[in-house]
Amino acid sequence: MKNIAIIMGGYSSEYQISLKSGNVVYQFLDKTKYNGYRVHIFKEKWVYVDDENIEFPIDRNDFSVTVNGTKITFDGVFNAIHGTPGEDGLMQAYFELLGIPQSSCDYYQAALTFNKRDLLSVLKPYGIKTATSYYLNQGDKIDEDEIINKVGLPCFVKPNKSGSSFGISKVKTKDELDYAIVNAYKEDNEIIIESFLDGTEVSVGVINYQGEITVLPITEIVSENDFFDYEAKYLGKSQEITPARISDEMTAKVSEVAKRVYQILKMTGFSRSEYIIVNGEPHLLEVNTIPGLTTESLIPQQAKAAGISLTDLFSNAIELSLKK
Repeated sequence: MKNIAIIMGGYSSEYQISLKSGNVVYQFLDKTKYNGYRVHIFKEKWVYVDDENIEFPIDRNDFSVTVNGTKITFDGVFNAIHGTPGEDGLMQAYFELLGIPQSSCDYYQAALTFNKRDLLSVLKPYGIKTATSYYLNQGDKIDEDEIINKVGLPCFVKPNKSGSSFGISKVKTKDELDYAIVNAYKEDNEIIIESFLDGTEVSVGVINYQGEITVLPITEIVSENDFFDYEAKYLGKSQEITPARISDEMTAKVSEVAKRVYQILKMTGFSRSEYIIVNGEPHLLEVNTIPGLTTESLIPQQAKAAGISLTDLFSNAIELSLKK
């Protein structure tokens, strides 16, 4: 039996979603193979939380925990932290230094994909299509005319390094731009402003399943709101249709692009990328490396459509990480 720490929580606005994801992993973990340990990672504390919700502090020197006089070390880590420090490379680098296998991608890929501007810059030379974008750093002079001349209206203002649609605004008029920028700066000191892509939005899960890069059935996103925001993602204000209502030809095209992105980035672990199909061409919005893993989340939905149970999905991720 392997001891597996399931890390969850984190330092960002996404911590509550992460706790839900981590608890689903704990619930569906194969108890015949693994001893699961829920580990909450917060700025003020790193603790193992047992089934009675009693907390035991983690020794950060070697990522161990002592429970009733017995020291427990971990054979591997299942990373379920959305946002920092689990999705931006910090935890990955920490475990790399300690020599403890973990289920997500490596630290460089995590840092790169978490930074939307850097990610798009790396992929553009490979012909991956994206929206037109404009960058701002906190303190930069804001030239609204210049921004609109480049990206047009409507446009999207987004924090550069954030998830779960926190801090994102759809801007329809010049007057709305200033508020949207202030709102995005609440989440990050860097902003990306992107042109509006009018098309079909799809979400594509790519995983290494049993040693083979596998594209899961594609999900079509139909939001009741202006875009796939927090309410649409987590409060039922959207339809998530798996498989997507697109042609076999388009399914193959989107799958090929998503798989290529996974390979270009030398990804491992989970990946969920978002695309908008415009005039028959998929345009990449972002890549998530710690996607939601609640029973309602997109990757579990897609895995189910592919005939992969949550227990198999999680076991596969752990086994692949142990073989790294």
